[in-house]
Amino acid sequence: MQTALLILPNFVLILVGLALARGFDYGRGFWEGLEKLVYFVLFPALLLRSLAVSTLDLASVGKVVACGWALMILGMGLGWLARPLFRVEPRVAASCFQCAFRFNTYIGLAVAGSVFGAPGVATAALLFGTLIPLANLGAVGMLAAHARTNLWAELARNPLVVSTLAGFAWNLTGLGMPGFFDQTLNLLGSSALPAGLLAVGAALRIERGEASTAAHAWWLGVKLAALPMAAFACVKLLGLSGIEAGVLVLWAALPTASSAYILAVRMGGDGPSVATQITVGTLISMATLPLWVAALP
Repeated sequence: MQTALLILPNFVLILVGLALARGFDYGRGFWEGLEKLVYFVLFPALLLRSLAVSTLDLASVGKVVACGWALMILGMGLGWLARPLFRVEPRVAASCFQCAFRFNTYIGLAVAGSVFGAPGVATAALLFGTLIPLANLGAVGMLAAHARTNLWAELARNPLVVSTLAGFAWNLTGLGMPGFFDQTLNLLGSSALPAGLLAVGAALRIERGEASTAAHAWWLGVKLAALPMAAFACVKLLGLSGIEAGVLVLWAALPTASSAYILAVRMGGDGPSVATQITVGTLISMATLPLWVAALP
């Protein structure tokens, strides 16, 4: 119950975004602009600063990062299986494949802060930062193969990949961040999570895509059930505990990122099916995510 109460305000913000988008005539252009602002400016600023100024003790979280990579690769494999199992059309499979392993970083960092405080945010930023390039490599790679676009050009233009690499590079130099620049990034980053959660809620919608109900259920099951269970197995096998165990399970239980829809549409994929995955997954995770985190010893 305590964990659910800590997580609840984050989901309330998502529902507020949904209510604002449905009940007030802001116009779709307003919300699309907010999504782009968060995706291209606010969230990259948060990632860059978090990684640049954090004390990155890779030795202490090495097991968590290794588990994250292994679990994401597992999610990719299970996500790909939907195509032969349910005879999913290639363009649809390329679009929804990412829904089995991509994660909503806005929700993840917000919940990590609510449950584990500042140390949780730092650990989550490190884990998420190492996984974002892999997630984008898998998602963009599958869609690029379908759309016949240049994979490396897509990755080079991705703001989350660029800001993550820049943050790591800055941290490795050992140089301090100038006060003015640090404060500017802090102001931008502090706006990222509430704005991102509102944008997540505003983007929730069910659309009639080309994916079958069985395929939808498979991808949702992989993301919200199979990966968290595998994360729990990692925690038990490796003896992880405390914040590191909590952040790993939290990450594994997150719903699909809203940016998956943007990527699918921009690269000619089946946007409606991805929108449905994001919406249903986010709503289900309001019940499942607190349960997964609360189940930790």
